[in-house]
Amino acid sequence: MNFQQLIPLVPLIEQIETCGTSLTLGCPSGMYQLIIVRRGHITLHQNNQEPSVCSQAYACHPEHGPYTIQVPKTKTAEYIVITYRMIPDGYPWSLHGPLTTLSEIKIHYMLDELLRTTEDIHPLSVEEIAAQTIRKRMMLERILFIYLYESHLTQDKKSSSESIEEILSYMNEHYMLELSLPMLARRAGMSVGYFTVLFKKQTGMTMMNYLYTLRIEKAKQMFLHTDLLAKEVAGRVGFIDYFHFSKVFKKKTGTSPSEFVANQN
Repeated sequence: MNFQQLIPLVPLIEQIETCGTSLTLGCPSGMYQLIIVRRGHITLHQNNQEPSVCSQAYACHPEHGPYTIQVPKTKTAEYIVITYRMIPDGYPWSLHGPLTTLSEIKIHYMLDELLRTTEDIHPLSVEEIAAQTIRKRMMLERILFIYLYESHLTQDKKSSSESIEEILSYMNEHYMLELSLPMLARRAGMSVGYFTVLFKKQTGMTMMNYLYTLRIEKAKQMFLHTDLLAKEVAGRVGFIDYFHFSKVFKKKTGTSPSEFVANQN
C-alpha cells in the first residue's frame, strides 16, 4: 500500500460505530472497514489465517474478509469501526492489515468529532449537510494519511534509548494532555514492563513522577510569567482536579500554589 493509490481517490464514510463486544464484519464488495482500538486490545480472525492481536488499528479489505473480532473475555475493550468506500469505483485500493501510529491522541480527537457529527440529531439544511459531509471526508482522509505515513515510520527499528528520548520529547510537548503508561509504552513500541524499566533507567524516575515533575515546572513558569489563577494554571498543565494539583505542587516544591505566588511578590 502506498500514497500513489490515495492520490486519485476520495474516501466517503458510510457508517461509524462504537463497539465493545465480539462481532463479525462481512466486508461487502466495494466497502472497506477501518478498525481503531480506543481501549484494551482485540483479536482478529480471518479464514485460514493466524489470528492477529490488535491494540491500535487494522484495515479490513473485502477481498480478505469476513473478519471476526474477538474481545478478551476477562478484559474490556472499546473500538471504532469506520465503514467507507472509495470513489471513483474501480481504482485499486489495497490497504489491508495492521496499522500503527505515533499520533493516537490526534486520531482519537478526530474520532470524537466524527462520532459527535454522526450522532447529531438536530435537523440540518442542505448546505449544512454538504458542509458536514465534506468535513467528515477530510477527517477520514487525514486519518488514513496518518496511518499510512506513520505505519512506515514505525517499521524502522530504533534503539531503545532513541525510543525513550522520543517519548521524553513527546511528553515535554504534550504534558497537558492525558498521558498514560500503556499509551506511551505502545507509542515506543515496547511492552509496559520493558518500557517502565528503560524509562526509569534513563531518567531516574517513574513515568508518572517525571510527568508530575514536568507539569509542576510548567506551572511554576506560568505563575511567574502570567496572572492566571491557580485553578486555571492547574487545568493548563494537565490536572483535572485542583486539589490533586495542589497536593502534588506542595510535594514537589515544599509550598502550596498560593504560598509560591505570594513568595514571588
